[in-house]
Amino acid sequence: MSANLNWDVVITGGGPAGFFAAIRCAELNPQLKVLIVEKASQTLGKVLISGGGRCNVTHACFEPAELVGFYPRGANELRGAFTRFQPKDTLKWFEARGVKLKTEADRRMFPSTDDARTIANGLREAAQAAGIKVQTGTALLAVEKNKNGFRLELRGAGKLFNLQTKKLLLATGSDAKTQSLVQALGHSIVQPVPSLFTFNVKDKRLDGLAGVSVENVILKMDTITTQGAALITHWGLSGPAVLKCSAWGARILFDKKYASPLTVNWLGDHTFDSALAILHSNKDWKENARKKVATQPAFSQIPLRLWKQLTGFIGEKNWGDLSKAELRKLAQELTAGEFRIQGKGIFKEEFVVCGGVKLSEVDFKTMQSKLIPGLFFAGEVLDIDGLTGGFNFQSAWTTGWLAGNALAENV
Repeated sequence: MSANLNWDVVITGGGPAGFFAAIRCAELNPQLKVLIVEKASQTLGKVLISGGGRCNVTHACFEPAELVGFYPRGANELRGAFTRFQPKDTLKWFEARGVKLKTEADRRMFPSTDDARTIANGLREAAQAAGIKVQTGTALLAVEKNKNGFRLELRGAGKLFNLQTKKLLLATGSDAKTQSLVQALGHSIVQPVPSLFTFNVKDKRLDGLAGVSVENVILKMDTITTQGAALITHWGLSGPAVLKCSAWGARILFDKKYASPLTVNWLGDHTFDSALAILHSNKDWKENARKKVATQPAFSQIPLRLWKQLTGFIGEKNWGDLSKAELRKLAQELTAGEFRIQGKGIFKEEFVVCGGVKLSEVDFKTMQSKLIPGLFFAGEVLDIDGLTGGFNFQSAWTTGWLAGNALAENV
């Protein structure tokens, strides 16, 4: 640890929000002494593992009003923030530092190298060039507000020590210790609960279908309705539609202890009536009359393996032998199949939670606490979470950049 125990700015959390804030602050005001403290052995760990090691930096959505629609929590606060720093600015920021990004078909943006280390190294090099000090393996234990700013108690290399700083930014992600410190300072914490997870669904209609996907389904869980692709897994259901449902329904599912009815429309935009009409025409088509229902799907968007299991109740019947009641039951199965969520899984290695510092207690023009002057927040320490696709990183870049602007102002 540096012998300097007095700093202008201390940032706890060496992740994307912390680095972005530190770099912005130091570049705007090079005279400031800026320190990043990270409890892990290396900085930017989440950057390095995200996107399967490619790092989904942001999303190619350049209209703030549209962009906030991807945030189950924090949308109102981020709308103004995104008018000041949004994905277009993230793109320019990295490219100005020699890191080029590319946009994929689904609008996710990655480094052109497809290597997360390109992003991490770019941030580290920018921090070093700006004169920022970084201390890893160091945990924040206590914070005390005093007339000169904040006194921090930390542990690093097995030793306890204190630092004094004029301004403090908390950018530690969903860290339980930080949340307890924030509460001790007088702030409110919205209880963190998991977001962005897969559904455990045990149902014979899905048995043996791991890997089968449907491009456009509609899911309904309680008051939540989502649409998108779904993937059948060994344990149940995954894919964009499921992840969106888990994010928007995070608190509902938590309260339900992750046990809830789930309605699946495998036909996406088809209604019961439109599906029934097609089934009737399929039955009435003479060439189909003697063909087995199980081997002659009426809808091309449903893979044959899934179709066979959804129509299992029909048995070996031919299309021409179906009754009106069986056609109605099949239309119901296809457009409003009833399943049951029986638990949650984890989405890859990117574990996202909702909850954190209560947003009404933070000024989103500066990211400064409305309760404690000189205290700032950025990133996932706040009650903000986005869908998968680069949105959580974008909120980190934006809130970090805004905090950096305010941190750069002389005390």
